[in-house]
Amino acid sequence: MLHRDRIPRLWVFLQAVLVVALGFSDMALGFSDMETGPGGAGVSVQQPNGDRFKIEGRAVVPGVKTQDWVSSARIFVEGEEFVGFVRTDGSFAVNDVPSGSYVVEVITPNYRFEPVRVDITSKGKMRARLVNYIKTSEVIRQPYPLQIRANGPQTYFMKRETWGWTDFLMNPMVMMMVLPLLIIVLLPKVVNTNDPEMRKEMEQSMNMLNPNPELPDVSELMTKLFSGGSKPSSKAITSKGTRPAVKRR
Repeated sequence: MLHRDRIPRLWVFLQAVLVVALGFSDMALGFSDMETGPGGAGVSVQQPNGDRFKIEGRAVVPGVKTQDWVSSARIFVEGEEFVGFVRTDGSFAVNDVPSGSYVVEVITPNYRFEPVRVDITSKGKMRARLVNYIKTSEVIRQPYPLQIRANGPQTYFMKRETWGWTDFLMNPMVMMMVLPLLIIVLLPKVVNTNDPEMRKEMEQSMNMLNPNPELPDVSELMTKLFSGGSKPSSKAITSKGTRPAVKRR
């Protein structure tokens, strides 16, 4: 009976020893991992890209007190991947940002800021430049810490267009009516109509446009137009100048 009672006790003792041994082995492995990490004992192991950095800067609205707009301002890094807030003096800091290239934007409902791209190297070096979505190859360096200035107020609505004289004059229908009139009035003053060669060339060009003989001759019309009407004939002048003598009784 005594031999049978010792067997369960011995089995329980062996299980307890095995559990304690496994616990000590896990603790030893944990301490070995901590010692092999960067920075010596007591520093946890980090991934190769596990270093985090801080993006700092200041947002300025010219001519406006900082307290009037900072309450609604936010700092967006690469969209909304990292979000920061603006302090009462206009400065901001976004923490825990890994190395890479990020677009930093100051978002506020009242003012518009230009976005800035910040490149962070694995060693923590910062380089800032303006973001140009039209000319992507253009590089304009910016100082770091960032100094972001507002371009102006936000525009949510388009101003209603007002009627002006330019809109009336640039109307196609008005131009079709006014331009021919200007040509008719100004062309005789510009072209020397007394030159016989010039008049002959104009008559020939007009005759080419009027091949049908039944229609009125365009050259005659143009000649009358440029010469200011036909002159009275010499016979008519002599007939008007000489009156018949009155017979006296």
